[in-house]
Amino acid sequence: MKIAGLDIGTTGCKFTVFDEHGKYLDKAYRDYPVKRTVGGHEIDISAVMDGVYDSIREMAEKYLDIAGIGVTSFGETFVCVDEAGEPLHPAMLYTDPRGKEECRELVEKLGEKEIANITGLRPHEMYSISKIMWMKKHQPEVYESARRILLMEDYVVYHLTGNAQIDYSLASRTMAFDIRNLCWSQEIFEAAGIDRNLMSEPVPTGSVAGTISLAAVQKTGLSLDTKVISVSHDQVSAAVGAGAFDGSVAVDGAGTVECLTPVYDQIPDIDVMYQGYFSVVPYVIPGKYVAYAFSYTGGALIQWCTETLAKQEKEFVKDLEISVNEYLEQVYEEEKEEETPSGLLVLPHFAGAATPYMDTGSKGAILGLITSTTTADIYRGCMEGVVYEMYLNMQALQGSGIHFEKIHATGGGARSEQWMQMKADMLNLPIVALKTVDAGTVGSAMLTGIAIGLFKNLQDAADHMVEEMKTYEPRPEMHEKYMKLYENYKSVYQAVRPLM
Repeated sequence: MKIAGLDIGTTGCKFTVFDEHGKYLDKAYRDYPVKRTVGGHEIDISAVMDGVYDSIREMAEKYLDIAGIGVTSFGETFVCVDEAGEPLHPAMLYTDPRGKEECRELVEKLGEKEIANITGLRPHEMYSISKIMWMKKHQPEVYESARRILLMEDYVVYHLTGNAQIDYSLASRTMAFDIRNLCWSQEIFEAAGIDRNLMSEPVPTGSVAGTISLAAVQKTGLSLDTKVISVSHDQVSAAVGAGAFDGSVAVDGAGTVECLTPVYDQIPDIDVMYQGYFSVVPYVIPGKYVAYAFSYTGGALIQWCTETLAKQEKEFVKDLEISVNEYLEQVYEEEKEEETPSGLLVLPHFAGAATPYMDTGSKGAILGLITSTTTADIYRGCMEGVVYEMYLNMQALQGSGIHFEKIHATGGGARSEQWMQMKADMLNLPIVALKTVDAGTVGSAMLTGIAIGLFKNLQDAADHMVEEMKTYEPRPEMHEKYMKLYENYKSVYQAVRPLM
């Protein structure tokens, strides 16, 4: 018996297979194009579904006994479909600029604080409801023809099973879901002028949608007995895959985007969350919630540094058995007589500022350069800048109800011992590096295993699938050094923003 996780991303989908013990076996990946113009950012949902079918078929031909598939996806993006479930328009991505005026109209009717209190989200045009309003206003023929409005997870689940259901965590990304009563908000839909009945049925995270349809069997090669599970928004799946099940543990997703996901044992203080633009999202465990504190550039900033500034070093390591990242870390250690921060202040807003600012116009900055500054110094400064921003978010979350005592780290960044130790030192918390790079896929498979009876519960699934590599303990003397620099770092945004 095999279980699988299907992860729908903005540029591609990945289908990963595990055996009955939770051991990774294989994966297939398909990418699809994203169209970006001045007026819109769109994705062809038919191409997404083609990628889903192709990736599943590749694995189904190799593994004949896949018993369950868990579907997780990115959030916000929606599509209106006809009676047959076919898309009526290209889907607007969350980055699409349309919907700003409609969001303002919704706020004028209900108020920012009321919307945040219902949905756990500070109003923003990135969320689905504003863009659905835009669609109704500017393309009324599409809206009038719509028989369903689906997000990515429920679109794929609908095409695999014929059942339209969406889990609570992804539903919350619409800014039209009541996170306390776990249902669509009639108040918001009435204010938006949108028919609530077009939306899929909200269900608990990890709910079985049904078995795969005959039409989907023909396109995927799966068995008619294969169950399909509505898993979650991708960040919730990553928290599950990192083994964070109560408020004592937070998750650091050290990928392209740096995302800190704390778990709350009860609903957090909405006023505190509102101030920092932190989302409040229902978690897989009833009564618990998670929040997202993130920087657009985590690993993306490190990649910029190596590709832009370390070209010579990349050539040098071609014949060595180490990456350019490892090489720069070694060089930095060799240059210093003792371990010390770089002394640079790097504002990691190279793709705009996420929480707690949500300022897409903010720019990156590197302060403190002198003639003796090396590429290794800047590389180290970039790593520090990402963690300073993370610490800034932790401070902004104080008072919301966080009480985590350690952090589980996943993603490619968890492979860097220097970066993990830096995070432990700066955040003054133990950092547990997990073996898996892709916690979202693992989380999806864990919930699938539970849904089909392979695992008894979350802890049983974690015992099989969550593997710790190493724990990095904070060092008080290094924390003190970083905090002296942090006092200056926390003023950098306010200093740079008026100039840029």
